[in-house]
Amino acid sequence: MSATSSPLVPFTHTYDGERLSGVHAPADSDPTDSDPSDSDPADAAPGGPSEGDGGAAAGRRPTVVLLHGAGNGSKERLLPLLAEFAARRCPGLAFDFSGHGESSGALGELSLRRRFEQAVSVIDARTPPDGPLILVGFSMSGQTVADLARHYGRRVAALGLAAPAVYAGAAWDVPFGDGTGPFSTLIRRPGSWRASPALDALRAYEGRAVLVVPGTDAVIPPAVTEAVQDALAARAQFTRLDLPDADHGLGLWLRDHPEARRELATALLTGLGDGGWTATRAWVAKQVPPGRTVAAARPLSGGWSSQMRALTLDDGTSLVLRTFVKPFFRRHAPTLLAREAAVLALLADHDGVPAPAPVAVDATGEHCDHPSLLMTRLPGRVRVDDGPDLDRRLDLLAAQLGRVHAVVPDVRPRPYEAWTSPERVQAPPGAVWERAVAVLRREPPAYEGCFLHRDYHPGNVLFTGDGAGPRIGGVVDWVETSWGPADLDVAHCSTALALLHGPEHGLGFRARYEALGGRPLADGYDHLYWRLLDALHYCPDAAKLAGPWRELGRTDLTAQVLADRLEAYVTGLLERYGG
Repeated sequence: MSATSSPLVPFTHTYDGERLSGVHAPADSDPTDSDPSDSDPADAAPGGPSEGDGGAAAGRRPTVVLLHGAGNGSKERLLPLLAEFAARRCPGLAFDFSGHGESSGALGELSLRRRFEQAVSVIDARTPPDGPLILVGFSMSGQTVADLARHYGRRVAALGLAAPAVYAGAAWDVPFGDGTGPFSTLIRRPGSWRASPALDALRAYEGRAVLVVPGTDAVIPPAVTEAVQDALAARAQFTRLDLPDADHGLGLWLRDHPEARRELATALLTGLGDGGWTATRAWVAKQVPPGRTVAAARPLSGGWSSQMRALTLDDGTSLVLRTFVKPFFRRHAPTLLAREAAVLALLADHDGVPAPAPVAVDATGEHCDHPSLLMTRLPGRVRVDDGPDLDRRLDLLAAQLGRVHAVVPDVRPRPYEAWTSPERVQAPPGAVWERAVAVLRREPPAYEGCFLHRDYHPGNVLFTGDGAGPRIGGVVDWVETSWGPADLDVAHCSTALALLHGPEHGLGFRARYEALGGRPLADGYDHLYWRLLDALHYCPDAAKLAGPWRELGRTDLTAQVLADRLEAYVTGLLERYGG
């Protein structure tokens, strides 16, 4: 659709002593028309109504709000994109933050807080009260969009982040200054962004989300883009839009490339009525028993590779829907989900391993919006706390892992894959890390293979019985099932325990496993190889595991805490098994 016919109406908005210059684009059609995207963002969970999801009332057209980046950014470069939305019967606005474009004020006096407050003031004054919003932010406005998503909650029908930046919480109130002051010092501190509240806000967002990534970005580090992607993929109906020929200045790129503008607008507007889950909802409806419907759906916390949702049928039956939305896992979903469905069918005959039963699988995403697996729901919940029953839970984890390793399948699963190698480890400088990496510079030790879960850790085990003492109600996430040394599963669980509960718990897990019926493990340097093959996979960013754990209440696990625990754990392994 052409984006040339919609008028752009200038406006001025006064806030906190500043005059903010903006442009409003009314929709190109009569306001009584229905939106072409069927944009009722209410009840937008795959499979049925959601208990925490939603949007505005049916038939209310969303307003798009375009927010420019820092430096010399302004609304002017965003006007063609604004017109594109208006031509699709989606009204919108763009404005200059103070110190930018035609607005008053000094750029050095602006801050992330003032950006947020100015955006709130403009949105509240220039959009229908309680009406749905589509928020699109460029560069620094990635942080602002995250702040607005938290503020407006269910009003946000979709958000777009173009080469977004996120910042440490300590930087939010600090004026930008001239580039040499406290703000610049804070944001240039290595890794300061990792604990950004913006990432938590994006992880909690459940609507439509599009991340626009340029082929070359000299401003935003790849690790930031990956962290934003991981956060959006936690609950949102997420799409990544790659523009291989673009650079960081995506506002200018979209201004000059109409085909890219059209692609972005289409991605943000498609399927708003179901939060982008239209096909998945229809597929799920066909998989439930005849006469049954999905009465409620809600996200489950703690997932990292995929989105997990609990679906409740109208007769009270509970199911779980696993959906792969991250680009990497979506690409590999045909293999991963087909393997998991087969493993779940196998484990149905093993009483010692409580695993879900498969209901239906769309491993390629042929019928769903994303590759999906529907399965039964097991009792219990994930426990990652340091509660008084921790020792009992660790014993249960160890004994259950031994029962997993006792499974004898008719057909062996694929051989294990190593998740790192000496060449791929990005260890910090220091003698401990050099010595640890050197251990991996050898051929893998000989081993007697067994059935491996391969991703066994507290986040994939469900516990029941809080009042009468913990029990294991289920073991989930079987996409990585393989054949290999029992040491690998012990190593993976040990690394997680070291990061979650302290190095001593990771170092002691082997003894629990062997004492509670586990298979014989390698000795000395051979066992050290398997332990470090897992632990060094998390260098240098053990904090990338912390997003799901924070959702489950472990806000104490900062990047520094995790880095210190990983180093202490690796040091302990070298002392214990290094000879």
